[in-house]
Amino acid sequence: MYISKSNENWISVLHSYFVWGTVKRFGKALSLLTEEPVMTGGYMNEEIFELSLFQHGDIQAEKTFCEPWTRDDYGFQEECQNEDYLHQTLDIQNKDKLNGFISLTSPEQAVNKLSELTNLTIWSDFEWVPYEEYLSNQFERYEFQINNT
Repeated sequence: MYISKSNENWISVLHSYFVWGTVKRFGKALSLLTEEPVMTGGYMNEEIFELSLFQHGDIQAEKTFCEPWTRDDYGFQEECQNEDYLHQTLDIQNKDKLNGFISLTSPEQAVNKLSELTNLTIWSDFEWVPYEEYLSNQFERYEFQINNT
């Protein structure tokens, strides 16, 4: 597991387990252990970027970024769930910037814009850290042992 405090408001966590379909389960579980909001980002095949914000085990806001044809194929909703919570939690002062972000359909553009708005490296992967200098300078490896007793 790699952990980075990328800015004063958010901590980034990368792990090989965090893939499409698992990252939301982890975000939900983690949000039960902290009073702070937990943001997860799931990315699949450069076609879908799913942003979710959790608090106290519940999804508080969610937005799926994908092109219209992908949205139709997977049956995703276009609207952002709880835009006000997203605005407040991400601390985006300019409502026009948030609206510009929410209106994006390209997953790549959405990831890049979210990185810019939050000052976080969103576009990263657990496997890249040892090989990418900008990531290895930002993330530190941690090993956790969980014993079932």
